[in-house]
Amino acid sequence: MALVWAACSSGGREKEGKQGQVGVSWKLVSNFGDPTGTFEARFRLNNQSGDTLSDSNWALFFNMSPRHILEGKTAQPAVLKHLNGDWYKMVPEKGFILAPGDSIEIRYWGTEGVIKETDAPLGPYFVFYNTKGEELQTVQVEDYRIEPFTSREQLLRDSTDRLEAHSPGKIFRQNAWMSEVPADQIRKIIPSPVSFQPLKGKFELKNGFTISYAAGLAGEARLLKEKFNAATGLDATLKEGHAGGDVVLAIGQVEGQNGKPEAYQLQVDEKGIRIIGTDPAGVFYGTQSLLALVPLERWKDKTGKVTLDGVSVKDAPRFGFRSMHFDVSRNFQTKETVLRTIDLLSFYKINHLLLYVTEDEGWRVEIEGLPELTEVGGKRGHVAGKEVAALHPSYGSGPVPNEAGKHGSGFYTKKEFIEILKYAKDRHITVIPELNFPGHARAAIKAMEARYERLMKAGKPEEAEEYRLVDPDDQSQYLSAQFYKDNVVSVARESTYRFYEKVVDAYVAMYKEAGLTLRKFHTGGDEVAEGAWTKSPLAQKLMAADPSIRDPKNLHIYFFRKLLPILLKKGLEVHGWEEIALRKNEKGVYDPNPEFAGKHVVPYIWNNLYDLDLGNRLANAGYPVVLCNVTNFYFDLAYNNNPAEPGLYWGGFVDTRTNWEFAPYDYFKTTFTNSMGAPLDFSRAEKLRPDARKNIIGIESQLWAETVKGREMMEYYILPKLLGFSESAWSPERSWETIEQPEQRRKQADAEWNVFANRLAKTDLPRLAYFNGGYNYRIPAPGAIVENGILKANTELPGLAVRYTTDGSEPTLSSPVYTEPVSVAGKLIRVKAFDASGRGSKATEVNP
Repeated sequence: MALVWAACSSGGREKEGKQGQVGVSWKLVSNFGDPTGTFEARFRLNNQSGDTLSDSNWALFFNMSPRHILEGKTAQPAVLKHLNGDWYKMVPEKGFILAPGDSIEIRYWGTEGVIKETDAPLGPYFVFYNTKGEELQTVQVEDYRIEPFTSREQLLRDSTDRLEAHSPGKIFRQNAWMSEVPADQIRKIIPSPVSFQPLKGKFELKNGFTISYAAGLAGEARLLKEKFNAATGLDATLKEGHAGGDVVLAIGQVEGQNGKPEAYQLQVDEKGIRIIGTDPAGVFYGTQSLLALVPLERWKDKTGKVTLDGVSVKDAPRFGFRSMHFDVSRNFQTKETVLRTIDLLSFYKINHLLLYVTEDEGWRVEIEGLPELTEVGGKRGHVAGKEVAALHPSYGSGPVPNEAGKHGSGFYTKKEFIEILKYAKDRHITVIPELNFPGHARAAIKAMEARYERLMKAGKPEEAEEYRLVDPDDQSQYLSAQFYKDNVVSVARESTYRFYEKVVDAYVAMYKEAGLTLRKFHTGGDEVAEGAWTKSPLAQKLMAADPSIRDPKNLHIYFFRKLLPILLKKGLEVHGWEEIALRKNEKGVYDPNPEFAGKHVVPYIWNNLYDLDLGNRLANAGYPVVLCNVTNFYFDLAYNNNPAEPGLYWGGFVDTRTNWEFAPYDYFKTTFTNSMGAPLDFSRAEKLRPDARKNIIGIESQLWAETVKGREMMEYYILPKLLGFSESAWSPERSWETIEQPEQRRKQADAEWNVFANRLAKTDLPRLAYFNGGYNYRIPAPGAIVENGILKANTELPGLAVRYTTDGSEPTLSSPVYTEPVSVAGKLIRVKAFDASGRGSKATEVNP
């Protein structure tokens, strides 16, 4: 073939004698297929190479949001085949011919609507074969285009979708009720404190100001000095001892909080600044509130003194457990990105980070004694089949492992992970590692199969079996939620538990080296596919020996029952997804399992959509639960149904308000519709008992990374959603949470959200442009309509400036500011929102 690429030793790719490529385009034809719930799409191949594609010398591989491929309604020149997970390929049918210069169209049909550009096939590459069917070479597609989504049949999921299709007019109508509020009504700190009282007088800080601190607060003082310098340009002098400083940090009682952990009191007056915390964490959060009081102008210009208004703040968290789940497995994020995220979390008073470091698509932490976990499980690339002991491409990561600009490969060395732990410790964040078993374990399985093969070749069969995770004779057929066919470990092997304990012991050792004690460990435990273990000889033998198991589906409980004592002996509180606290009844429905209640087991509840009251039922059953409601806290769900807005939507759409608007003790009040926009019926749902309120120990936001590629995209997904979440996690109960009458509750929530949205637009978003060197936060695009030649525009965050052009060009900071309806008859209008830092939203074209 003339289509040649040479693989570099570094893992990159260099062009070598390229004579043209096969261009590929993809288009969603319609989601309104027959029957309802099916879509039609098409590929177009344009052969710009000098070679003919035949019915045997090529295949096109790619990743796409997993969907069942249906039998074609009409014969096609090529067909799509599902391989594993989100990995698919297109293969030619008999008689296929595509000569140089020719094009061809291949249509296909599948289940579930496709409304996002991030759903489209990603990372396409060709594999070319010789006459024996052997792979000759792999060629990444450079000329690839996703055609735009424009029609109703492309913008909605199917005929049952009750949401309005995305348009600037839709956004305009949604924003119509919002308004700017006076500055004195805008909250000064996010998350909102328990008490905020303005005081007379001001205090000025100049270069060289002193920070005095009590014993045990040196770390908090050092970080305040560093962050204040970075924010304002003013350098401070540190002085041990809690008297005589411009800023004083001390431990003591906080009025009204009765010694509650993490509580603080912050006072600014003409005498100086005093921060008192019930513990070092409380002092730290007081320093973060002090940084939040620095005027935006000082963050921007960093020159001269800083003048702070007098204020008295008394504060303590609503929940002791406030967390963000951060998936670095499906798409890898660097150590530096994790550290930046920790800074962001600590500023908004989040005190846990669930670091999701193992999954089907990647193993991300070096474990001593098991090098294959990162050598094999830490990289993805093209493989000849799913049986190979390696990871195939996922989420568009491409065929070349470790390729620059891709995010499928990477891991943290032991040294780097310890650095992350220390960095988080200094900022009062507990990092919780996760080892997800028995499902979601493909990276570990493939790594241990590679280890098995290596040691068998070395003539060490006993050592080879020591950590093997599969029954090699298992013929079970299943499909996981993410479409994997081979991601469940054998729970009948002692080596599985030996492996798990070895990994946990490695984490215990790394925490100890970081000066910490591992107290909380997340076991995953979710989404074991129906059908797993059904044709495993080892599982059948185990069930014969233990008749109480009865059915392969009960092996999930068996696994956790056996794992739990191992972890409890190590002094661990055992966290996991909701399935660890559930059992299937005779009808196949999940019910709370009383077996593990009261045994230091903490389930995390994401499912409030298909099992509306599950969080309440588990709390009522005595479990301490963490609420991770998908309808409110999944950062990876798209902000809205704009096809260009990245993210998933299987659980609906999640924006900053849905993170902010959450009533943890009665979340029926803040969950309104299913993912398709239909009202939910809570008439038969179990409510949280008053005595079980104490079992809601906290809430967690989730960032799953299927569609998240790199740091900038990650920050776009979580900002500003994180700010709404922090308000729900830290701040006192909002007045609207206890209002029973729906219309009155909505009216009050609207009023409070309007104030919060003003704060985001005018202070917190533009500050993120300077904080830590700047984050890639999302500014929402304006809403706009043209009626009778008149442009009307608005924004969902009052205080953003809307600028427009009338010649179709991209609006800039030099473009006119929209202040009132303006005549634009016959013009091509584009609008864009800007904040005070000059950052802008995506531009929107407005159709007359």
